[in-house]
Amino acid sequence: MLDELAETGYGRLSMEAVARRAGVGKSALYRRWPSKQEMVMAVLGEFSIELATAPDTGSLRGDLIGLLQGLHEWLTHPRFSRILPDLTAEGVRNTEVAEAVRAAIGDPRRALGATVLRRAIDRGELPADTDLELALDLVAAPVYWRLSVRRAPAEPGYLDNVADVVLRALGAHPA
Repeated sequence: MLDELAETGYGRLSMEAVARRAGVGKSALYRRWPSKQEMVMAVLGEFSIELATAPDTGSLRGDLIGLLQGLHEWLTHPRFSRILPDLTAEGVRNTEVAEAVRAAIGDPRRALGATVLRRAIDRGELPADTDLELALDLVAAPVYWRLSVRRAPAEPGYLDNVADVVLRALGAHPA
């Protein structure tokens, strides 16, 4: 399914083409997923969460670098790097798709990131009143923008620099 989605895009993806590519009958797909959207979100959600982690290195900086490395891996995956921009565009046209992407991919990945930030608050590395939603945006946005929007590489040291900027922006200090 991932190969077919990467090649054709969400709008042109069909259950028939996925079944043909998988060498199964269309009915086999429909027994598992009642619609194309449910199939895509289930597969992408599973794939995306497998690549996500909530590192626990003992320091916020180490954890942020781990989060950023995982994000980089996910966004540069050969298939997913072609799928995400297409899904983002589809989500602009179709709010149901946007909501499904948020629920299947965005929310679970953000929950893992929030775990990292809460541990840092508990260790005293972040202020207790840290806005977790904004902090999560600060962690992911530079990497997403560079890799998915600008299509520019993350040169050596880039993720370390992002981590350091985020730490300063959040008013972090070592425990």
